[in-house]
Amino acid sequence: MVVILKQDAPKQQVDELLQWFNSYGLKTNIVVGEHTTIVGLIGDTSVVNIDNVVANEIVETVKRVQEPYKNVNRKFHPDDSVIEVEGEKIGHGNFKVIAGPCSVESEEQIIEVAKRVKAAGAKFLRGGAFKPRTSPYSFQGLRADGIEMLLEAKKETGLPIVTEIMSLQHLDLFNDVDIIQVGARNMQNFELLKELGHSKKAILLKRGLANTIEEFLMSAEYIYAGGNSNIILCERGIRTFETMTRNTLDISAVPLIKKISHLPIVVDPSHATGIVSLVEPLALASVACGADGLMIEVHNNPKMALSDGAQSMTPDGFDETMNKVKQLAGFYNMTL
Repeated sequence: MVVILKQDAPKQQVDELLQWFNSYGLKTNIVVGEHTTIVGLIGDTSVVNIDNVVANEIVETVKRVQEPYKNVNRKFHPDDSVIEVEGEKIGHGNFKVIAGPCSVESEEQIIEVAKRVKAAGAKFLRGGAFKPRTSPYSFQGLRADGIEMLLEAKKETGLPIVTEIMSLQHLDLFNDVDIIQVGARNMQNFELLKELGHSKKAILLKRGLANTIEEFLMSAEYIYAGGNSNIILCERGIRTFETMTRNTLDISAVPLIKKISHLPIVVDPSHATGIVSLVEPLALASVACGADGLMIEVHNNPKMALSDGAQSMTPDGFDETMNKVKQLAGFYNMTL
């Protein structure tokens, strides 16, 4: 249930109304906008008589919310959320690019790539320290050493780092990570999501390769319900019957999610197809459809990459793509 209050409602009366809702065992989430104050009620709202709420002199109107995701619902929070990390903002016209290799392979490699992607305009450095792989015989990442190398690259370039967590057991290793990524395979690892909800760090939540948009938003709800509202969604392609690409980028998910949720959403065109030649056109399509950012894989020598070389851009290729992204983002009045 969403309760919209009248402008300039006295604080004492607002507090009394909140206490009244709490007496029914409901959790209240108050959002103060530029022109409107909204109270979101979470819990069994069937115990509340809407007529009694409407009768309150500070209440403008009341609406029922049918969707199971409440906190991430735009009805509860009509204004776009802006997530700020190390001075960089994502959301509401603030467009940011996250770039770097699929896997951290050496300190020299990650620092070299970090310098190149920063020069091209990326604001965040991505790199996998822990790598979930389909085959147990594939490269699994450098783990804790990989995180240390990412931190060295941050010292060299100043770029905040983004890397994926795979287990609650590794949480302490992520104390200095700026954005913790939850990968597609862990999107419904609910115990992990609950624990990340207790954190104040920004969370980049990737859509599962076979999950609906509602399931995607419900996973974000797990994090939000724990008290952490610093969530960035990431559309990275879903599994369909098509076999010519690694996945199928659900580009329609971007405007749809922005319609129903206030959270920012970025697009990963690298994992979406697995084919480097398709990354640029899908990146540009993502800008055009309203995405808040991009996550692009860049490797200094893709042919020798230990993972996902076929979808990784060279630094020179990334330079060219970023020039086009900047032009298109400028056309839409986005701030890079």
